[in-house]
Amino acid sequence: MTSGYKDNTLKVFTLNSNEELAEEIAERIGTSLGKSTVTTFSDGEIQMNIEESVRGCDVFVVQSTSSPVNHHTMELLIMIDALKRASATSINIVMPYYGYARQDRKARSREPITAKLVADLLQTAGADRVITLDLHAPQIQGFFDIPIDHLQGVPILTDYFKAKNLEDVVIVSPDHGGVTRARRMADRMKAPIGIIDKRRPRPNVAEVMNIVGEVEDKTVILIDDIIDTAGTITLAANALIENGAKEVYACCTHAVLSGPAVERIAESKIKELVVTNTIKLPEEKQIDKIKELSVASLIGEAIIRVHEHKSVSKLFD
Repeated sequence: MTSGYKDNTLKVFTLNSNEELAEEIAERIGTSLGKSTVTTFSDGEIQMNIEESVRGCDVFVVQSTSSPVNHHTMELLIMIDALKRASATSINIVMPYYGYARQDRKARSREPITAKLVADLLQTAGADRVITLDLHAPQIQGFFDIPIDHLQGVPILTDYFKAKNLEDVVIVSPDHGGVTRARRMADRMKAPIGIIDKRRPRPNVAEVMNIVGEVEDKTVILIDDIIDTAGTITLAANALIENGAKEVYACCTHAVLSGPAVERIAESKIKELVVTNTIKLPEEKQIDKIKELSVASLIGEAIIRVHEHKSVSKLFD
């Protein structure tokens, strides 16, 4: 990673969703965060002030639209407008976690496609590019008419598990939709894959049906993009142990961990849950079973490549 990056036309700003990650990204690049303030009026309105010149600069704004998603989304939209009016050359949104990504299609009549709405809002506000990680549905890239760099968290997670030198490993997807992700990790670890065949009767409620693949006497690594209430992943882990797995690890890129998630993980058969820091993990959710890895180097390298007009494609793998 470049040390002491001196190009004054590159500026990195952060909003309030994940200041720690933004600071780490800036440190990896070798620069400091831009100066800005975000205040909230008593009625909830957000006011933004950029406290240094951005005229003629490539600006990168780090903001995951995680909980509270609507507040963080509005912060981002207002910041984009402020940068546009301050004559930034380009406004690049670094969104490690893309909120509303699970609403990517019409599953029933009269449903919105909110992931597309968010894309429209970002573009209308004035964003020129989006850098993100592990979209829940890759086709969300097609909702944008601006460049979108879709980075992958699998290499970071895989390197961690490779270093543990686990034996008899099987990579398991907790549902059919995650098979491509599981295959990507399995190829890197030269391991077979399995699939949990599950039914979801309603949102945030999962029912495990059966297991496709050989897991008896194996060390299983469950991989998903998002863990929200942890219902799916904990049911899957318990089912794998019941079917003879020696031990079960789990990993994901985005640790939403809402509601009873942390309690469920603590009480489950999962030996360790490995996550990345795309979403800030509050202190009360930092339990011994959860290991956090950083995506700062990956994002920092992407920012430098975008700014220097170099290829970003090598980072997709």
